[in-house]
Amino acid sequence: MNLHMLTTDFNDKYAPWIRMVRDTVFVEEQGIAPSLEHDGLDDRAQHSLIFVEGQPVATGRVLADGHIGRVAVIASFRGCGMGMKVVCSLINVAKKKGYARAYLGAQCSAIGFYKKLGFSCYGERFIEAGIEHQAMEYSLI
Repeated sequence: MNLHMLTTDFNDKYAPWIRMVRDTVFVEEQGIAPSLEHDGLDDRAQHSLIFVEGQPVATGRVLADGHIGRVAVIASFRGCGMGMKVVCSLINVAKKKGYARAYLGAQCSAIGFYKKLGFSCYGERFIEAGIEHQAMEYSLI
């Protein structure tokens, strides 16, 4: 398997690939409205993007305050470590920027995944885009 992973800003070269993965997972698969998915924060984030055999299969972003989000893996590549690679890449971006923590709102179905990566739950569960989420954090100090 020919895998290429990169960290990038939301530029003309990579934005269409990032959007393709996220629209496939969030809009088509999960039924999230495009207006909620396209929140206007991408230009302020660093993005992780994985290509396999030249096709984009996974992505995620980290904002300037350490907030990780929009982690998405194409269905046929789930269970192959792609999500872990994306999240670990974003944690490393946050570490290099000197943040005290990385945090996220995990869909409840993904809590176990994030716990395996070292995230801890905090606060009450909440609904975002009609899906139950749990706030989680990862200490960087």
